[in-house]
Amino acid sequence: MTSDHPTGLSRRRMIGGAAAVGIGVPLLAGCGGGDDTATGDTGSGPVAKESDIPVGGGVIYADRNLVVTQPTSGTFKVFSATCTHQGCQVNKVVGTTIDCSCHGSEFSISDGSVVQGPATKPLPSVEFTVKSGQIVPS
Repeated sequence: MTSDHPTGLSRRRMIGGAAAVGIGVPLLAGCGGGDDTATGDTGSGPVAKESDIPVGGGVIYADRNLVVTQPTSGTFKVFSATCTHQGCQVNKVVGTTIDCSCHGSEFSISDGSVVQGPATKPLPSVEFTVKSGQIVPS
């Protein structure tokens, strides 16, 4: 095989050889260029201030894949923002429901339970703490 490369190695042969010795995955992983939030990483820092969350409603933090609600004054809940029906991200909080526009599922702001399908499983709860007025996933 001839090559225009001075070493005689093509890019394909170099990557193939690197994979064979176990360094291909780290090499290729650097090609993504994305950040952890794109994969649903909830992060470790504060999500919101208590004062950002309306009583009887909630806010979706799409970049953290979280929904923070305040069903009653001073009671906060944190849920995954991934709809349990087919994995779309929920996109709005309307009144007392967290809604997914992909297929119309609705979830309770109080406990993440299904209010309207097609979803059959609740939104998963996320453990959190409130520190100095900040809501922080555990």
